[in-house]
Amino acid sequence: MLDPLDPVALTQALIRRRSVTPADDGALDLLADVLAKAGFETHRLTFSEPGSADVENLYARIGVDAPVMLFAGHTDVVPPGDEAQWSHPPFAADIVDGVLYGRGAADMKSGVAASVSAALRYLAALEGRPKGSIAFLLTGDEEGPAVNGTVKLLEWAKARGELFDCCLLGEPTNPEALGDMIKIGRRGSLTGRLTVEGVQGHVAYPHLADNPIRRLAPLLAALMAEPLDHGTAQFGPSNLEFTTVDVGNLATNVIPARARAVFNIRFNDLWTAETLADEIRARLERAAGPQARYEVAFDRSNSPAFLTPPGPFVSLVSDAVEEVTGRKPALSTTGGTSDARFIRNYCPVLEFGLVGATMHQIDERAEIADIEALTRIYERVLARVLG
Repeated sequence: MLDPLDPVALTQALIRRRSVTPADDGALDLLADVLAKAGFETHRLTFSEPGSADVENLYARIGVDAPVMLFAGHTDVVPPGDEAQWSHPPFAADIVDGVLYGRGAADMKSGVAASVSAALRYLAALEGRPKGSIAFLLTGDEEGPAVNGTVKLLEWAKARGELFDCCLLGEPTNPEALGDMIKIGRRGSLTGRLTVEGVQGHVAYPHLADNPIRRLAPLLAALMAEPLDHGTAQFGPSNLEFTTVDVGNLATNVIPARARAVFNIRFNDLWTAETLADEIRARLERAAGPQARYEVAFDRSNSPAFLTPPGPFVSLVSDAVEEVTGRKPALSTTGGTSDARFIRNYCPVLEFGLVGATMHQIDERAEIADIEALTRIYERVLARVLG
């Protein structure tokens, strides 16, 4: 019999659900059942979008009064890769020498389990009557395209009149040890696609062709030569990286007809996706010269830079982390994107979870002691937010 007050047992039960995006395999069913038995009103919602898979989601709440503490997270995981390379089966949730192995152990079934167990422990101490309200917003679409998950679940909640005072997202945030780092924001992400047109021809007769690689090179240099900025108080400098340069040419004696490059920019709060795209266009125009024929297009971005400024909520979470772990966490905006970029439009949001060193890797794992400590941190946060 599963004891939902035990976050390790609950994490194991979740790992054993093979919920590789967009599959759920019963992970949200399990959580909905646990929360309903504890008195939460639960809602299971499936969202759709043309061109993407349907995704299951869960919203749960107990209490009707303010303040409202929201826990957010995802139960979907990335594929395990070559399962033969794992020292323990990726969906067996084996515990060896105090370490739990499995896909999602770090990212982030343990974070979800810790928040649920913390809420149930808090409620048990108050005989099931919270001071304020506790809500859960859980999706199966974080590791995928993120179009049928948190963003639509938040819109649904807003249409119902649901309001939140603050949110804690249990993504793995710590580089080396629990207590190292709280994420108080994230950089934005923008992907651009650059195409330069030329004239195909024989390499022995270059005067009859126009090599687009020659014209692409100064454009690449122009985008990399000068920094986009020098950072801000809470963010490092914005960074542009080319991820592919390609001409699709398998012949060694043919000048290609076109050359393409793809780049991604992780940007700070000096920019929006729109102002950054304008800057890239201006740099390309200055470097192109009159003869260059090029186009630049930008993928739609749903990843803005955002920040939860240091204040009472940040201090409250930081204090809880330090009291349990003995470490004063750094306040960081590093790393990739997360669903916090959607939540920040509804309430202040912070991210704090386990050590992320093995997330998405073979033999993803988490320390049993860390899962229990994370649960105690979440309990303290709940007690202080709700009073």
